[in-house]
Amino acid sequence: MAIGVKVLKRPVAQTSYLRATLKGMALTLSHLLRPKVTMQYPEEKSSTDWTISPRWRGTHRMLTDEQGRAKCVACGLCPQICPANCIKLVPGEDEEGNRYPLIYEIDEFRCIFCGYCQEVCPEEAIHVGVHYENSECSRDRFVYDLERLCAQTHPVSTLWDPSDPSGE
Repeated sequence: MAIGVKVLKRPVAQTSYLRATLKGMALTLSHLLRPKVTMQYPEEKSSTDWTISPRWRGTHRMLTDEQGRAKCVACGLCPQICPANCIKLVPGEDEEGNRYPLIYEIDEFRCIFCGYCQEVCPEEAIHVGVHYENSECSRDRFVYDLERLCAQTHPVSTLWDPSDPSGE
């Protein structure tokens, strides 16, 4: 297969860049005359013009049962399906044979927020939430353990369902 090369000829006559400069200045002037869209962020988090999508995937959250225990049964599907390998799970069993996680950690730095862990969970225990303010003072605070995951109270995300292309 031959590669085609297109040769462009340079303009022979002297060109004036005045027209291009005036068009750029007109565009800048049109932006100056538009109404401002600045939002005062910490005080004003959403408005009619800007709201966060209900399908936004942010910080993880572990749902709990009536006794306050994590709903996770330590099946091991979430660390297995995670493409970023950011979930650490060590399963355990109690005297009655019920499985529960001894250690459950999610490294939010490694996470790509794909939502696979939420989709694969048979107990619907782990969810990605709509929380997006993830500032911390130290790197080790971005490793969420089971206690911190269960303490999260933000609403959970509604992921996109492929059978519903309109997203409703």
